[in-house]
Amino acid sequence: MAHFPIYTLESAPEQSKPALNGLAQAFGMVPNIAGAIAGSPKLINGLVGLFQQAHGGNFSEAHVQTLLLTNAVTNGATWPVAFHSCLSLKEGLSEADVQAIRERRLPEDPKLAALSRLARTLIEKRGHVDDDDIAAFTEAGFDRALVLDVILVVAASTITNYTASVTQPPLEEVFQPYAWKA
Repeated sequence: MAHFPIYTLESAPEQSKPALNGLAQAFGMVPNIAGAIAGSPKLINGLVGLFQQAHGGNFSEAHVQTLLLTNAVTNGATWPVAFHSCLSLKEGLSEADVQAIRERRLPEDPKLAALSRLARTLIEKRGHVDDDDIAAFTEAGFDRALVLDVILVVAASTITNYTASVTQPPLEEVFQPYAWKA
């Protein structure tokens, strides 16, 4: 695997620095995945824009983390699984629900299960969901229009999942307890 640099606020291309600065403010650090993505100013700026939309939408942060963790597991992206396991717990997901997602099972919470099921189905079926897939989502109490917001989160996380698989950034010490193998 080719080596990809992990940029910092100081070493990143100038066009990537505002995005990295925003991420540093949000997380109290520049996550290594963002440092890897910063090698492409277009990609890091696009990612930040997508995530601002995903996190500012109609889902709670616990819902968003459920989607992001499910996407990372489904895509076999180890760095994002560790990162989103940590954030999911911080957003109030139970340890049992986080572990279920990490083991490719559905969470016990019915709403989280519906989100996780739809995200995994979208990825596995390459977007070709059927009426039953959408019905399972809406029967959990979600509005049909929110299917489109799930697509937004899947699209955003695909950037980090694929980048993590290609660049293989080192896992920060704070996320080591949540390390995961595909």
